[in-house]
Amino acid sequence: MSHDPDFLKIRNILEKHHKYWNNAIPLIASENLTSPAVRELAISDLAHRYAEGWIGERVYPGNEYFDDVEELCLKLLRELYNSPFIDARPISGVVANLTVYTAFTQANDVMMAISIPVGGHISSGPLKASTGSFIGGTAGAVARLNVQYLPFDRYGLNIDIDKAKLAIQEKKPKLVQFGASVFLFPHPVKELAEIAHEVGAHINYDAAHVAGLIAGKQFQDPLREGTDTMTMSTHKTFPGPQKGIVIASREELAEKIKSAAFPGMTSNHHLMHVAGLAVAAAEFKKFGEAYSKQIITNAKALGQYLYERGFQVVCPDKGFTESHTLLVDISNFQDSIGLGADVEQLLEKASIIANRNLLPWDVIEKRNYLNPGGIRIGTQEITRLGMKQKEMETIAEFFKQVLIDHIDPKKIAQDIADFRQDFQTIHYGFESQRRAYEYIKIV
Repeated sequence: MSHDPDFLKIRNILEKHHKYWNNAIPLIASENLTSPAVRELAISDLAHRYAEGWIGERVYPGNEYFDDVEELCLKLLRELYNSPFIDARPISGVVANLTVYTAFTQANDVMMAISIPVGGHISSGPLKASTGSFIGGTAGAVARLNVQYLPFDRYGLNIDIDKAKLAIQEKKPKLVQFGASVFLFPHPVKELAEIAHEVGAHINYDAAHVAGLIAGKQFQDPLREGTDTMTMSTHKTFPGPQKGIVIASREELAEKIKSAAFPGMTSNHHLMHVAGLAVAAAEFKKFGEAYSKQIITNAKALGQYLYERGFQVVCPDKGFTESHTLLVDISNFQDSIGLGADVEQLLEKASIIANRNLLPWDVIEKRNYLNPGGIRIGTQEITRLGMKQKEMETIAEFFKQVLIDHIDPKKIAQDIADFRQDFQTIHYGFESQRRAYEYIKIV
């Protein structure tokens, strides 16, 4: 080990970081843990290499074995999502979205998606309301899209089907995008796909948050419901390395996606994460259905336990959620604690990590993202740590102790550290790299 003071300083900081997370309750809806098998590949020699271009068509030499890795990765993903074509070169979910915009839109085309205040992701919102989005265009170009919003039922937390039909007919978008950053319930793809195609729209489904639930057959199946492409990040309900992919519903879309991905939106595509994604896909083939079921079971249970303790969990009449995500209105704590930022920080002091989030009605209350009226909770990471319904009740009680009983967060942090001692290993994954390779050989 190096004794360089800067190295030791950095290592010390990371040790503190790891200790903190090993003793906290991780509830960020956009994060997850990779297995030891995936982590080993992230530090392999692939981390040093370049492989621009498509399999067998590389710009760089030395990719004979990586071509085999990427081909296997794509094979496993195609099997999981029952798709004829997948491109795993985007380096994030945002880049996956950009790839689709680049492939299937031109400058100034109309794109329809849900707005950021009601749960839409920043990659499908306008850079400036007056000028439209910063993305789109032909391969390699950065152009602007005219972003229009799909009508949304703010209190039912979903797209308003009847109003959306009329809006699509009126706006005649070139791209309709489903999916969200706050994604409690399946979107009405089947109900809106026909009318979107009638006006000539390409349909994309941003599955970043629910990619694992889809692969585990516990959510809607967008490719069978009418979407043309599906984009996603691979590190939320799908517990792989941080990366993005584009999935096509039919083979004839492949060439546009390939040319948009390279040279349009990526250069080198982080080869070690392609290898890690292959292992994560193999893990998901074996464990994904059980994992996805438990994620949703835990989310519903946590929602119920919080609701019983006086928390304003959104959509109690709909069972709170059909995904990994819960949304809690914390405006009733405004006088005693504050709004989103204050609640987030107090929870963090108690080692409960859940992020502040806009509520669909915050715009009416004139609140913004800096201090919104809600918090967002995700159950995918605590599920991967082996927690089940019993632990959801314990977590709900910790929330109550912090926000309702006003117990010292330092004391609760110690109680949570004790609670976490039984949840230090990753479930629903391979125990070692060797076992991962053994499984891949027989799929």
